[in-house]
Amino acid sequence: MTNYKLRTALATGFTLGLALPAAAQTGLCGGAGDNGQWIGGSEAASDVSNASEYMEQMALVLLRNEYVALFNVSSPTSVRVEAQGRGGGDPVIDLRDATGNIVLSDDDSGGNGASRGETELAAGTYCLSMTSYDGSPMTGFVRVGRTEQAALTAGTGGGATTPTTTTTTTTTTPDVTTTDATGFGCSAVSNFLGNGQPIDGQLTGAGVSNTAAVNQVDAWGFSIASQTQLSILAENPSADPVITLYDAAGNYLAENDDFDGLNSRIDMIGGLAPGDYCIEMRALSDESQPVTVSVIGYDAAQQQALSYNSGEASPPLDGSHPVTMLGALGNRVRQDVVTTSDATWFAFDIDAAGLLLVETVSNNEGDSVLYMYDDFGRQVGYNDDANNSLDSMLTVRVNPGTYLVAVKQLSDGQQAPLRLLFERWMPAQ
Repeated sequence: MTNYKLRTALATGFTLGLALPAAAQTGLCGGAGDNGQWIGGSEAASDVSNASEYMEQMALVLLRNEYVALFNVSSPTSVRVEAQGRGGGDPVIDLRDATGNIVLSDDDSGGNGASRGETELAAGTYCLSMTSYDGSPMTGFVRVGRTEQAALTAGTGGGATTPTTTTTTTTTTPDVTTTDATGFGCSAVSNFLGNGQPIDGQLTGAGVSNTAAVNQVDAWGFSIASQTQLSILAENPSADPVITLYDAAGNYLAENDDFDGLNSRIDMIGGLAPGDYCIEMRALSDESQPVTVSVIGYDAAQQQALSYNSGEASPPLDGSHPVTMLGALGNRVRQDVVTTSDATWFAFDIDAAGLLLVETVSNNEGDSVLYMYDDFGRQVGYNDDANNSLDSMLTVRVNPGTYLVAVKQLSDGQQAPLRLLFERWMPAQ
């Protein structure tokens, strides 16, 4: 899953100089970098624009935590980021800019389960997170380098490529038109978003979209007329679609699987340059299921709301997103909830260190998922199925402070009532 996860890291830093990396300042990359490690061993040594060689760390990820490597870009640079698991590990990577916006996500573009992405980055600080696809413990290597430096992975395209796009803060809405198949990076593209009809003016609202099964249409083409921020969506959880974006020369730009449930989404926050592009389609579950593919204007507020509804990021406690405030949590608290595929959020205060158990009881109705975050937005707990059932359970060590818990149904459109139980244990005095 790609996914935008803020997970606490338990990792062993490994750099080329074998120096122990230093942690970053609080709030970096929207909080994702709070427990990160400078990939070059220090902030000064982690500038990929000027590094004489690629930078690499070995990381241990336990349970559903993540490892975060930090690096700087001092001038616009074509950068390759990679992660490769050991012993059959399947890493997933997310690259965030200093404000927390996801620049790219990838699962398997490195080949053999490894992750890989290449993009042009503007000057700034970036956070590269590595998680395990199935949440199991994993040891892996994370590498950051310029595209002309040696790659860690083979890549599904047979080697490293250099994207033609540039990162920008342009906020225009897409002007998307259909085009012919000449020069597209995907093989034999003959289907185009918008059913072959040009779209005049600015693309607004639902954008441009088409629907087809992956075994009928395995790539969609489109073109843009001006530098544009946009989002690409692939929707039908029964198919479990995976989308990969390429430019006209066949350069890999981005990939996503499971951004929103089993649906996929790519946000090109930095913008795409004018030109032709194609979206390669895969279905992990059923290639005969219809998948709706859309290109829409990127909406930062909508993307943030989606991350809250999916449970992949915790909302602020300023009233801008619905959160039920439980106050100081007692030793045993029950909450009855009618859950949907959008997360229902609860916030509570812990007054003393101890152990917290959070459990869902559904009597075999639905398939619940639990997420837990601290007040910095770091994910401290996640569970889907516990005790050989579709109910969920978290057991988390807590310290005094504010925490948030989200509960939702795993499948899109599903609704089920359940009882949410909080129980606390404190050390004997």
